[in-house]
Amino acid sequence: MSDARAETIAAYQADAASYAAGTATTPESVVRDLDEFAGRVAAGGRVLEIGSGPGRDARELEARGFTVRRTDVTPAFVDLMRADGHAADVLDPMVDELGGPWDGVWANAVLIHLARDEMPVLLERLHAATRPGATLYLSVQEGDGDAWATRGHVAGARHFTFWRERPLRDALAGVGWEVELLRTSATSSGTWLDVFARQTAGEGEPRP
Repeated sequence: MSDARAETIAAYQADAASYAAGTATTPESVVRDLDEFAGRVAAGGRVLEIGSGPGRDARELEARGFTVRRTDVTPAFVDLMRADGHAADVLDPMVDELGGPWDGVWANAVLIHLARDEMPVLLERLHAATRPGATLYLSVQEGDGDAWATRGHVAGARHFTFWRERPLRDALAGVGWEVELLRTSATSSGTWLDVFARQTAGEGEPRP
């Protein structure tokens, strides 16, 4: 694990309760994306969530009839979900077993913490863990380069990698994800790219 990602996880670990309290309400843009996702994944499907945080989006997904594997690389978030009575796993998606095959993957505002060269690695791992035709949702902040920032409900500095549409599409296509919908969401923290992609590359057959 890179030093930048380790420091980012430590920042979340220190302020998990504050983050949970400050993000308890689901923004309208996320509700829109949850509804879009629900329309693309088979009813009652199994969903892997990467970066569940305190579990807000998982609750929304479960309310829409999905079975969700709640995961987060930050132990304090997993502790919060377990304290609320939910099964949850500490999971580093870059190296740990992802299980599956999953009907969908939900990764809301979490892959921004990966280094640019880590993104294709994780996207390929998610491809391997999903069924043919599965839906991947991810959101990343639009912009260039990367930066450390202190903002929102976490006092410590966190590392962010920003993306433009074309490089993001290329990263997805390069490992077998077909972008079916990409739209933007304007928030107080900036503009976000919201992506819905379908698992392709021979519909699950091994890639050459």
